[in-house]
Amino acid sequence: MKKLIASLILCAVCLHAADDEKIVITTVVDSMGFSKPIPVTLAGFAGEVDSVLRTDLMFMGFEFVTPDKARYNIQKNSAAGVGAQINDPLAQKAIYNKAFTGGSPRQQTHALADDIATTLTQKPGIARTRVAFKGRARGYGDAEIFIADYDGFNSQPVTRDGAICAAPAWGGNNTLLYMSHKLSGKPDILSHNLSSGARKAIARHPGMNSSPSVSPDGRRVAMILSKSGSPDLWVCDIDGGNLKQLTTTKEDESSPCWSPDSSKICFASRQSGKARLYTVSAGGGAMQSLSIAGAVNLSEPDWSPDGKYIVFTANMGGFQICVAPMEGPLRGTATALVAGEDPVWAPNSRTVMFVKSVNHRRVLTLLDVPSKKTKEIQITGDASQPSWAR
Repeated sequence: MKKLIASLILCAVCLHAADDEKIVITTVVDSMGFSKPIPVTLAGFAGEVDSVLRTDLMFMGFEFVTPDKARYNIQKNSAAGVGAQINDPLAQKAIYNKAFTGGSPRQQTHALADDIATTLTQKPGIARTRVAFKGRARGYGDAEIFIADYDGFNSQPVTRDGAICAAPAWGGNNTLLYMSHKLSGKPDILSHNLSSGARKAIARHPGMNSSPSVSPDGRRVAMILSKSGSPDLWVCDIDGGNLKQLTTTKEDESSPCWSPDSSKICFASRQSGKARLYTVSAGGGAMQSLSIAGAVNLSEPDWSPDGKYIVFTANMGGFQICVAPMEGPLRGTATALVAGEDPVWAPNSRTVMFVKSVNHRRVLTLLDVPSKKTKEIQITGDASQPSWAR
């Protein structure tokens, strides 16, 4: 099989930070603890660079305003490649001046956006991250597993199997896990090396093997297996060894995700009737109901990388993306964000990707949680079940 991931061209960086001094950042947070968007101006950029930079920054905590309302002014500098100078009107001086070269203008722009975001928000950049998803390139026929840049560009198939597949999950920068009928004609969980194309089954038990989720430390996999009867939550080592059953309910469990420290697993269950969210220790123990107020029929949870929030789907006369803080005065209080399903966090614990229906087609969509701003990702065909590399 041909290699799926080309070697990345590293962007060379020309640095001449103004005054070589530390930038002091003051953040303003909303009631849920999210930093409010930083008001900035953007000037001097054109074409693709301007468009890409605006999208990148919008989903990393910035908003574009008139100069009189700006906290910072970002303008194109004269260096080779793609670069910017950032002026601080309050301090009346430039606080940043960098340029990125190597690769395409799009890659250079992503590198600049990540660096600006890291500098001014002190959060991880997401412009050079990737997502995996289940897609139908023509909108019909068998789905395959795809990967793409976070903004939908450079989409490419991981599988060309013509077999049922679902639920891709990153197992590191170079590995995907997913459910596939390719090897046995039944639902197995496969581990797929993206460089070599090599695949192996890590869960090939009787019945259903589905919904893999890799722990943040990369050591274990949570999954849903029906080998003992009903679909229950199980966990194993990353290679499939040391399999252990964590739940034994008569109802369906689904959609496992991990806490950032890899100690707990959050999942959906109908144990008490309507679907609710539960947690359980990854080492075993009793299920603990997660108290969520303001939303019902909960499924598809994802724990933010910083541990502060859980985003999930609620079915309240239609699918809604909701978020609930896991700490602070609003702990466990759901806020409905937008119509959609299948949410997943970006590495910055601010941006979410979800699926919405547009003219009977499923579309991957970016969401800035604090501002509720959205942008559809332009991927041909039908796309669902996103997984964000982080």
